[in-house]
Amino acid sequence: MNLSSHLVQRVLKLPPPLTRDLVVERDLRVPMPDGVDLLADRWAPRTGGEGLPTALIRCPYGRRGVIALGAVRPLAERGYQVLIQSTRGGFGSGGTPDHMRQERADGLATLDWLVEQQWAGDAIVLIGTSYMGYVQWAVADRVPPQVKAMIPHMTESALTLEFLRGDGMSLQTPFGWGAMIALQERPFAMVRQPFELKGIRRALDTLPLADADLAALGHRSDYIQAILAHDADDPHWAALDHRDRVADVTVPVSSIGGWYDIFLPGQIRDFTTLQAADRPARLTIGPWTHTSLDNTLTREAVEFGLAHARGEQPPERAPVRLYVTGEEAWRDFASWPPQGYEGRRLHLHPGGALAVEPPTAPRSDGYRYDPADPTPSVGGVTMPPGAGRVDNTALEARPDVLTYTTPVLDEDVEVVGEVSAEIWFRSSLPYADVFVRLCEVDAQGRSVNVCDGLTGLTGADELGRATVRLWPTAHRLRRGRRIRVQVSSGAFPRYARNPGTGEPLATATTLRAADQSVHHGPEHPSAVILPVRVAL
Repeated sequence: MNLSSHLVQRVLKLPPPLTRDLVVERDLRVPMPDGVDLLADRWAPRTGGEGLPTALIRCPYGRRGVIALGAVRPLAERGYQVLIQSTRGGFGSGGTPDHMRQERADGLATLDWLVEQQWAGDAIVLIGTSYMGYVQWAVADRVPPQVKAMIPHMTESALTLEFLRGDGMSLQTPFGWGAMIALQERPFAMVRQPFELKGIRRALDTLPLADADLAALGHRSDYIQAILAHDADDPHWAALDHRDRVADVTVPVSSIGGWYDIFLPGQIRDFTTLQAADRPARLTIGPWTHTSLDNTLTREAVEFGLAHARGEQPPERAPVRLYVTGEEAWRDFASWPPQGYEGRRLHLHPGGALAVEPPTAPRSDGYRYDPADPTPSVGGVTMPPGAGRVDNTALEARPDVLTYTTPVLDEDVEVVGEVSAEIWFRSSLPYADVFVRLCEVDAQGRSVNVCDGLTGLTGADELGRATVRLWPTAHRLRRGRRIRVQVSSGAFPRYARNPGTGEPLATATTLRAADQSVHHGPEHPSAVILPVRVAL
């Protein structure tokens, strides 16, 4: 085990631990009010572990293997004792799995049990990534006084709901997660996973989509069926939505996200809710995807979590710390969105031009979108492999992708904040999607994505303005480079393809190609709106 400890320290670039000599108590039984027991493991230093601050991690992915080595052991070596618990219905814990719905009741019962344990001491810190961060929000407004801090990492308080927006369903992530959960306890699951991921990707081509779980798993998945049948506003998801609890959270919160993380908009929403309520909170956003390997969570657990657990103040820093891509440097700000950045419009012009000045004559550009050969998702906000910043050359060569590009920049342009676009659009069909991506083009002509977003339209056969919310960003566009905007009608399988028929996505079997047109002129000034610090 010491060898693995040294390896994790090296991979995550962590400082040396206080100890590598740990003891693990396996399969502690934590009773729930309905009579179900959830299993947990306690990791602690062999000497002096009792009474140390307790890091609580509630996890649906098991308590051993990669989770134990990468998330649990580093904390137990650096000042914590750690209780990692398997959530309901998985890895030995009792009950029937009903992911996300049961986490408030089970989480509160776990905290009630934990504070009664003689070894637990008087300080608890809630820590965890993704689902393990979401479960923190499920209980955050009712934690006992022993809870001193929260560190939600790559997560948000509503989790699934961002994917299920009625104006553009994110398909690949929730479907892939549902399939992974269904398969993770099979024998040799880690070895089989790369092959199963390919099968899951192929399953997304299934028509109707309601049969994709059969294609991927060989059986039905309640979660996958639910994401296909119920959009974000459906009462079905009410028990999973903890957004209304965030303003009532009083313990200090350090939230960590990534520019290419699938949960970033919700994570920023939670932070701004805390700031508006004058709660103690800070936000860190790095150049990461959802599964990037970095040491930020462990470092924050030690510097921020342990300080609060001991009744001390962590090292002083600004409330918002952002990694500015392009500049490749960390910067501190007082709030989100940072002050001093104004929305500036870059207008689409004929001939693929992009400029501050609005066009003077009405024009339009067209392309044909065929859901049978959908515009693919390339890089960006998706699950690995292939997430993050990538070369968009092949994507931009497709006939169903329009591009608009500025002249070479004569000074740096710093974009920090919420990015949006207004695209005047018409389709030959009433149902269509508009996907917009902001890119930076280097001196060699290589186009690399910065941020993007999609919105779905009803009544698209009438000319209208499509407002597209792109992912937040902090990026410096360098002098000598160019700004590019892509416009297309999809990014499959990140987003579900629009069949063009108006049928529900779960049951649609007919795919209709559409002729799309993007308009730009004095009366239809299509543009991307960038929050910039310097004049363009």
